Amino acid sequence: MAAREMKPGVYWVGANHWDRRLFDELIPLPDGTTYNAYVIKGSERTTLVDSVDPEKEDELIENLQSIGIERIDYMISNHAEQDHSGGIPRVLETFPDAKVVTNLKCKTMLMDHLLIPDEKFIVVNDKDTLSLGDRTLEFVIAPWVHWPETMLTYLREDKILFPCDLFGSHLATSDMYAVDEARIYETAKRYYAEIMMPFRHIIQKHLKTLEEYNISMIAPSHGPIHNRPKFILDAYRDWTSDTVKNEVILPYVSMHGSTEKMVKHFTDALIKRGITVKPFNLTKTDIGELAIALVDAATIVIATPTVLVGPHPVAVYATYLANALRPKTKYASIIGSYGWGGKMPEQISSMLGNLKVELVKPVIIKGHPKDGDLVALDELADAILQKHHECQLL
Repeated sequence: MAAREMKPGVYWVGANHWDRRLFDELIPLPDGTTYNAYVIKGSERTTLVDSVDPEKEDELIENLQSIGIERIDYMISNHAEQDHSGGIPRVLETFPDAKVVTNLKCKTMLMDHLLIPDEKFIVVNDKDTLSLGDRTLEFVIAPWVHWPETMLTYLREDKILFPCDLFGSHLATSDMYAVDEARIYETAKRYYAEIMMPFRHIIQKHLKTLEEYNISMIAPSHGPIHNRPKFILDAYRDWTSDTVKNEVILPYVSMHGSTEKMVKHFTDALIKRGITVKPFNLTKTDIGELAIALVDAATIVIATPTVLVGPHPVAVYATYLANALRPKTKYASIIGSYGWGGKMPEQISSMLGNLKVELVKPVIIKGHPKDGDLVALDELADAILQKHHECQLL
């Protein structure tokens, strides 16, 4: 996509990746993504904030040429991950006088991954500034959003925050700004759930730091630019808060129908008790949708049959994912069936250590569910209802 001016002398020069469908060979991208890079022209110096994925570096160079950039003095690297930093060697080749400006940890990573020589770097610390003449950049060291070396760049005079991955969304769009906020909310929440949620408590602290800054625009490295920053800041305050909703997330898999019958009965039991329930058939689910659901829910119940004395492998994957993402979930339980025995519930519960949840007594049955088993599921629904009452969710 063509370069576009955001404010006088400030340009978007990145690239859209319309048809990318998988990120890090892990994260589904139903809407593609963008690699946002930005040019800031000062009265004395010109800087480029972040680059693009190596696959799109030709587009970055073409965009720089299209707005008449003949010299780049500074190449700001907020984050070493290659979808943002991978184009730096090409930038340095095209603009040999440019210096890479970043923090010490990021410098080390860029030298390791991209073989950039030591003499090409200018190292900055938290709250350091860099003058472009009539414009000033301030750097905010913000580790673990979502790597240990990340930082944010603030353009003082224009009140623009360049936060790299923070506040981003995987969404390829021709809109430069976050115009359709309903759609942006969903894509940004998915992005937060898949990438940022494990660092929720750290992000809370970074949000507090950003209250010191007058921000009129947030220009992340993925997705549209937020020219109404309150929208995305409020969303992040909500997502990172300790507040949960009266919801049960129910990822499940069933081999011969027994666990599925349990899930259907349990789903109805929760609905009758006024609890929102979101079942996810793990053989069909977009794992990103499950991650989104985990952001706010008070409870997760994993439903699985027993396979070779343990849980079904796709249930293991979903459990591992939930544990890795560290949602603010308060309660967990397990339902499922077995043929002759096993340690399925013990194995599932042992995998949830990161969640710090209270385990509500599981319902594990032998074979096809019988009347007494369905009563046990009703009792589990009652127990979850009581827990939600205790949290004042109802």
